[in-house]
Amino acid sequence: MRLVFAGTPDFAATALKSLLQTDHEMAAVYSQPDRPSGRGRKLVPGPVKQVALSAGIPVFQPRTLKTTEAQEELRALNADVMIVAAYGLILPPQVLAIPRYGCLNIHASLLPCWRGAAPVQRAIAAGDRQTGITIMQMDAGLDTGPMLLKTTTAIEESDTGGSLHDRLADMGAQAIVEALDRLEQGTLIAEPQNDDKACYASKLSKEEGRIDWTLDASSINRTIRAFNPWPGTYTDAGAQRIRIHQAEVIETSGDRRSHNPGTVVGRSREGIDIACGLDLLRITRLQLAGNRPQSADDLINGGRNILLPGAELD
Repeated sequence: MRLVFAGTPDFAATALKSLLQTDHEMAAVYSQPDRPSGRGRKLVPGPVKQVALSAGIPVFQPRTLKTTEAQEELRALNADVMIVAAYGLILPPQVLAIPRYGCLNIHASLLPCWRGAAPVQRAIAAGDRQTGITIMQMDAGLDTGPMLLKTTTAIEESDTGGSLHDRLADMGAQAIVEALDRLEQGTLIAEPQNDDKACYASKLSKEEGRIDWTLDASSINRTIRAFNPWPGTYTDAGAQRIRIHQAEVIETSGDRRSHNPGTVVGRSREGIDIACGLDLLRITRLQLAGNRPQSADDLINGGRNILLPGAELD
């Protein structure tokens, strides 16, 4: 089939690489405009654009697909299918109707759960036991279209937002190839979503990374895992901002009467124990402002007079 691909970040680039290894013809790639990056604020192409240029695929970067000009440009490509993965632009109904078989989206959740921008992180933070990839026929709603194919994976206790993202990117790349094969064979069956079971994965913000120590340690730990590597989690010890990269839960049988949430109650080479709304959180890897990430052991070996027992975090 003749394809058009629309995506911008690494998640989408993984799928594009997989599609380029098939017999399908990639007519063009759509990606968001280049963004300034680094100290020089030079315009840098996104991962999808880089893959497309390396493969000699034409790249289009409109700021919107709502104009007649952009829609006619897409129509002239005469695509059978448009594959969409983390593109970042709204596709109006006029665009959805242009390809022969419409637009298929690679979504990183088991729809209808976690519609929206940050399904990977929200699933970890919520304590979900599994997630996966849904190949969906796009419609005018936000991730509301009929489901065409699903693959699942367990969310492990060791998973972070980064590790789960990478695993789902690989799964999405495999799933879209399978979906296209089944589309050609006429065996792809659409299943409507149950809106009553839907939940929304809102966009992440840096402000969400501030730790609320009144929550239970398990909830805090899930957020630390979910927000690693971005947007990250942090707390303040006086004027010192501390970013937390890794932690573990220490159960205390629910007893926290002797310490207020956010109080440092222990400091050893195994980690720094913080009182929470329930149980303790042991910080094992952290980062001080202006420094690289380090283990609690390295912090102590470095003689840093910070996070001592009795200190209160905000």
